[in-house]
Amino acid sequence: MKNIEKTSVRFVRGAVVACLFTLISLLQAQQFSGHYPAGVEGIKAASLPPPGFYLRDYNFVYFADRNKNGPPDFDLTAYINAPRAIWISDCKIFGANYGLDLIVPFYYSDVEFTTPGGPVRDDAFGLWDIQFEPLLLAWHFKQFDLAAGYAFWAPSGDSNHDVTRPARLAKGFWSNMFTAGGTWFPTEDKTWAVSLLNRYEIHTENSDFKLTPGDSYTLEWGLSKSVRQTVDIGVIGYYQQQINNDRGAGVAALAAAGPYNPRIHDRVVGLGPEINMFCPKMGLFVSARYAREFAAEDRPEGNAFVLTLTKRF
Repeated sequence: MKNIEKTSVRFVRGAVVACLFTLISLLQAQQFSGHYPAGVEGIKAASLPPPGFYLRDYNFVYFADRNKNGPPDFDLTAYINAPRAIWISDCKIFGANYGLDLIVPFYYSDVEFTTPGGPVRDDAFGLWDIQFEPLLLAWHFKQFDLAAGYAFWAPSGDSNHDVTRPARLAKGFWSNMFTAGGTWFPTEDKTWAVSLLNRYEIHTENSDFKLTPGDSYTLEWGLSKSVRQTVDIGVIGYYQQQINNDRGAGVAALAAAGPYNPRIHDRVVGLGPEINMFCPKMGLFVSARYAREFAAEDRPEGNAFVLTLTKRF
């Protein structure tokens, strides 16, 4: 009887360790995806404001319980609060208004899943990786708005160096991000708008894991209609894809540790509604959007809700 009990205990412990190891390996693989969280911009995403100083606050909520590479009972909840300071000047470069911006984000994440030995949970709160965009260009034409920029992400947050803490979200490497997009107003009254925003990230090596993540591409789009002078409604979507393989000495070690495969490029598609409102008395722009994800590969497939507040000073 004692031998049977010992065998059962060992089996349960082994199953718990295996599930935990699978989850940690999965989230480590996700850690080496791009910095930019798809879905934070929506309708008229490529239309930058006129010259002035703005404070914008992104509130990004993400929750997921599906990942074909992960444990069956898997729950991930994350909240990112990202204040962004934007300055658009009267200075012209190639006919565009020059600007710059800075984002200092904070996050909270909670990871929980069920094992034969009971639930396992980890949560974390802290500073995420800071983004600085020293080059931001905005063109405004009669029926078009165009935007372009260059930004970099600095590894300022506490990244997941401790494999027993899967809830940590910071990446642990630098990224260079190039942006280009446009908004088209098909009618003279500009009540309809179609927007496309492209972002391409080139990542540097994570020195702790000796691994350089593959480049990341993100496309965000929106179709909107002004139903009132201060209210826009529409539909938004995004596509995010790893472009090439991860590389470096750490690739083999990470692949041996769990379900990570450097030849599988993570991707996801999101789709949902959005509403934008402007409060003239407060000088405040408010946007709310929701996206349901599908067609995910090698990453969680979940739901994203974003509330954005923008104030001009």
